[in-house]
Amino acid sequence: MRPLPQCRTFNSSAVERVIDDMNVRLKDPDLARLFENTFPNTLDTTVKYFNETENLAFIITGDITAQWLRDTANQFSHYKSILAHDASLSALVRAVINNEARYISKYPYCGAFQPPPQSGLKPSHNDWADNVYVYPPVDSDTVFECKYELDSLCGFLKLSSSYYEGTKDSSFANRNWFNAIEQIFRVIYEQSQPTFDEDFNILRYYSWTGLPGSLPGHVNNGGLGEPKGYTGMVGTHHRPSDDLSSLPFLIPANAMLSVELSKLSSVLNSLIPALKGPNLVHLAKKYASDAEIYSNRTRKAIYRYGVTEDGVFAYEVNGLGSRYLMDDANVPSLLSLPYLGFVDKHEKTFQKTKEMLFSRRNPYYTRGTSFYGIGGPHVSATSPWPMALISAIYASDSPTEVSSLLTVLINSTSGLGLIHESVNIHEGWYTRPWFAWANSYFAEMLLDLARRMPEVVMKDGKPYMP
Repeated sequence: MRPLPQCRTFNSSAVERVIDDMNVRLKDPDLARLFENTFPNTLDTTVKYFNETENLAFIITGDITAQWLRDTANQFSHYKSILAHDASLSALVRAVINNEARYISKYPYCGAFQPPPQSGLKPSHNDWADNVYVYPPVDSDTVFECKYELDSLCGFLKLSSSYYEGTKDSSFANRNWFNAIEQIFRVIYEQSQPTFDEDFNILRYYSWTGLPGSLPGHVNNGGLGEPKGYTGMVGTHHRPSDDLSSLPFLIPANAMLSVELSKLSSVLNSLIPALKGPNLVHLAKKYASDAEIYSNRTRKAIYRYGVTEDGVFAYEVNGLGSRYLMDDANVPSLLSLPYLGFVDKHEKTFQKTKEMLFSRRNPYYTRGTSFYGIGGPHVSATSPWPMALISAIYASDSPTEVSSLLTVLINSTSGLGLIHESVNIHEGWYTRPWFAWANSYFAEMLLDLARRMPEVVMKDGKPYMP
């Protein structure tokens, strides 16, 4: 399923080296073919524009011609370990960060964007954005869709810290980037406030109504979403699946926020000696302190409000006593908490949660003759997502469990050699044959196994690290 070299949207010698290494060493030829297709999929198919001189890049999700902050962060996550070995690839990621910083600086509540004007690419028309009320208003030539998803901002933080950790290059932290960080902290403050003040006046910072009948659905209360109390967490209107949140405090997104803010604090402190100008140094020190404060506050709030009496993580809460026990396949999810770095996979609360998620207590767990796993309302209740099984592999140290999950994933591709969005448990039909995020997540997981559990996947049982 790889395009011919002349048809690929970006070529990386470091990526090709890793593919060659893994092809030689992986036990299972089907697994090797899946890796060969999925690892380069972002570069092969989704780089619609890149200009190193302008420091701009436009990356699509696959079959949707818009740049999602969330998807892009995950599409590039598995290249972190090779950025230092490929100057052109690191330049591409740096350009992605700069372009997204420009978006966030202007529209921090939006998650999907149009091509930058410098690209010469025409904006795509989004039918679902027609007649949607957005406050504050946005420009459709810049914004593809302005649903507010907390994990989108977390994705930008993740991409930034991954780039710096992989390259130790401080040049990404330019004025655009600091402007974006400022806006992220503004959203964190605004969306951690309760819905009402002491006199029951609504605190309105942002609203997006959505359209009745659309996939995301109509956002109630005039586009504000469900009422919430103060918890110390940050509210969100939508989930990582783009679906509407049932309750405003999404526990997995706040867990990701806590982790990424902690990383941001470390990155900012490391950047200070390289920054030019007293103003940037002042901002770096301020945001490093704020990031650590918010990270700790969020973690404490998750354990105070997001853990039930019987010791499992809830998926969503409202700070007023209501909780929703479920999980959605999209990352961040409860099942992906170890992958996110929020908990150790052996932690008691997570282990009890994992057991609950793979049972009928989770309304979006399903099992059939063709497939099984965790899905969500985005497609259908009988169509779980391979992404959830990838998260389950990250959450396991059992060779037997991991091998079984890999077999299910290998057999879920319908012969296309790529990871799909969802697979029907009875009939095996799938959605989205071109979904770069899922492909990157699979490849990232396989590289993790090659390092962490090489006896399961490698011929010689020895670790591989690119």
